[in-house]
Amino acid sequence: MLVDPRAAGAIGAAIICGLLLLQYAHRRQPFIMAWAAGWLLMVPAFLLVPSPSVGVTWATLAVGLSQLMRVCAMALFFWSADLFRQTRYVSAKSLKALVPVVLWFVFAPLAFGTRMVLAPGYVICALLLVAAATMYAAVLVERRMIGGGLIALVLLGLAITHVTTAFALPRALTADRASLAIFMVAVVLSTLLAVGIHLLVFEDMTYELRMTNRRLETAREELLQAAITDPLTGCHNRRFLEQVQERELKRHARFKLPLSLLFIDVDKFKAINDTLGHDAGDRVLQYVARFLKRHIREADYVFRWGGDEFLVLITCAEDEARRKAAMLKTAFDAAPEAVELPPGIGLSVGWAVVPSGTADLMPLVNEADTRMYKDKGYALAASHKSQVASPQVASPHVAGRQWRGSRKGR
Repeated sequence: MLVDPRAAGAIGAAIICGLLLLQYAHRRQPFIMAWAAGWLLMVPAFLLVPSPSVGVTWATLAVGLSQLMRVCAMALFFWSADLFRQTRYVSAKSLKALVPVVLWFVFAPLAFGTRMVLAPGYVICALLLVAAATMYAAVLVERRMIGGGLIALVLLGLAITHVTTAFALPRALTADRASLAIFMVAVVLSTLLAVGIHLLVFEDMTYELRMTNRRLETAREELLQAAITDPLTGCHNRRFLEQVQERELKRHARFKLPLSLLFIDVDKFKAINDTLGHDAGDRVLQYVARFLKRHIREADYVFRWGGDEFLVLITCAEDEARRKAAMLKTAFDAAPEAVELPPGIGLSVGWAVVPSGTADLMPLVNEADTRMYKDKGYALAASHKSQVASPQVASPHVAGRQWRGSRKGR
């Protein structure tokens, strides 16, 4: 042979190690360092293969050390897969198992001959390669990374060459033709393995970019949702109305759809805050929000306008808007959950129809607000007449104290 396979193998392993160190300097990923360390150990593994000119004792010891370096390199290849998948199969306890392996490969050749380390060394390497190939095949399945699949195939090929070297060619290893064939197969597989590693590093970088972009997109959506949502009730806020009013006005104009506004206010809400506290007021607002969402179609919009006021943008004509306002008041008073509310709680609802060609909803909001106050005035007048006719009905402050006491009793 014109080329010394020991020197060629060592040079090739050193080149791959150098390339991986460059990748590590850029990516700082532990699995890349494990690969680089494995290839670095392959350099003395090749160089320690004894030549015919050295002494018997050194040749015997060199065979054991070479096989030990090879086994450690394969263990590092498996550890790289463990680091990449973060499965943590390799731990400090598992490293203790290397102590008897090191002792065997150092002293067994001197005591029993090189055959006691050659075949076992190749078999152990093959097992570690199969285990690493399985781990990288899982990378292909889990993350759809082609580099992981290529590495898995190459590692299986190297495992086959190690098994072949251990059992099929025990006597032909000294033949130049057999050695050259095994060496050339190892060169091709090692080249493909280096390509697979670099491809995996690139895919891991793109995978991290995709995950980062996905997290940023999720965070952006959450911030956008938080910016247009009232945190207490879960309804849209006034800012969202400013965003959607132009779109909704154009949509209704294009499809000739009627559009109306409902302005809703909670009756006697201030008395609740004064007598029962703001926590009770918050619970009332949350209940009103749930009630409105339950009785308003999903295609329409429910906004918390401010304080105890809500606004509904609804697709309907004037007559239907008037009926919807009356229906909400009646349904709120008749709801079974109303018994859990403080006494006297009700809704005042005003409405306004949106004419075609409208460019701004604010004047119509004011119109619906005015109608709501008229409705509230009628409700207060009716309530006053009812209290005059039935003087035993408690005032809001007394009723509030009674409701607070009943809540504590529960």
